[in-house]
Amino acid sequence: MFDGRTVRTRAGVLVSNGTVAWVGAHARAPREARAAHEVEGAGKVLAPGLIDCHVHLCFEGGPDWEAEARGLTEARAALKAVRNLGRHLERGVTTVRDLGGIGAVACEVARAVAEGLLPGPRVVASGRALTITGGHGHTTFGLEVDGPDAVRKAVREQVKAGARSIKLVATGGVLTRGIGVDFTAFTEEELAAGVDEAHKWGLPAAAHAIGAGGILQAVGAGIDSVEHGSQITPEAAKLMKERGTFHVPTISAIRGILDHAEEVPAFAVEKAAGIAEEARDSFRRALRAGVRHACGTDAGTPFNPHGGAPLEVVRMVEWGMTPLRALQAATANAAELLRVPEVGTVEEGKAADLVLYDGDPLEQIEAVLKPAMVMRSGEVVAGQPL
Repeated sequence: MFDGRTVRTRAGVLVSNGTVAWVGAHARAPREARAAHEVEGAGKVLAPGLIDCHVHLCFEGGPDWEAEARGLTEARAALKAVRNLGRHLERGVTTVRDLGGIGAVACEVARAVAEGLLPGPRVVASGRALTITGGHGHTTFGLEVDGPDAVRKAVREQVKAGARSIKLVATGGVLTRGIGVDFTAFTEEELAAGVDEAHKWGLPAAAHAIGAGGILQAVGAGIDSVEHGSQITPEAAKLMKERGTFHVPTISAIRGILDHAEEVPAFAVEKAAGIAEEARDSFRRALRAGVRHACGTDAGTPFNPHGGAPLEVVRMVEWGMTPLRALQAATANAAELLRVPEVGTVEEGKAADLVLYDGDPLEQIEAVLKPAMVMRSGEVVAGQPL
């Protein structure tokens, strides 16, 4: 068993009322386990459900993101979000963080899942992403705000709508026309106000940050995670390590665009190609510096389907991370970043969000791509009970 942090052999887990009631040596299972339905896991590996820290539930991964967003009503966006929830569960992803959508759709979806109205992974919603006037995302998921006071008010509005995380767009982006990825967006004062207000409410603050200047500015402002981080300098990596800032690399976003370059708008392909090698180098630089990583896919962007966290884990290994650290990034690390202590590890008292794999992902990371069984709050939601 991989418990989210380390490996335990010949382990047993007792699930009761949706939570993990006991974890220990299988031979020493408590008396109440004898009357329970037993799932035979010999030769298999049990792990916590995976966590995707960066998705866009309102979007489905079409070739032109701006075109998909144009005229997308909240009602239609909600229908897309509901369908996308199931795609995550099927692949062993039991918690997601939405980092920007249409209106308050993600917040309402999160509430519906929590209340049992909808089946799906746990959803940590951010509401709308905050961006400067004309900044990245203003044509899709963004709420345009300028000035520290306006940023604070916008954070409060997202909290009022039900957000449990805040996203600040600190640089330009690949999928917005007319703005370079290395463009630094918010001022230091604006970023600091957004981070401070998020923290006042006890919420993590994420920065969309691709360019070097915006990354350094966001880390200096106290951001909790750098999303994308394609141009992490040695100085930024050192500061991220010192401050405990997470890196969420979203490798799948770049791959989706470049692998389908003929179908994606040329401006986006050009920008993605321009940062692809830098993104890999930045990931490795952060890794060497001891920066902690969390798994995030940017699902919903071009040819980047929902449920892709297992593939993102594989890609992190391809870029130089050990299987153990990649799995930690998608479980314990991700739960810590999102401030959801009830998930991310297999421990007594925690939610029984579990995945059973036929193979051993610590030996062959591709095993994460085909879960044999997925459990959410103690109920089997994908695969077959064994």
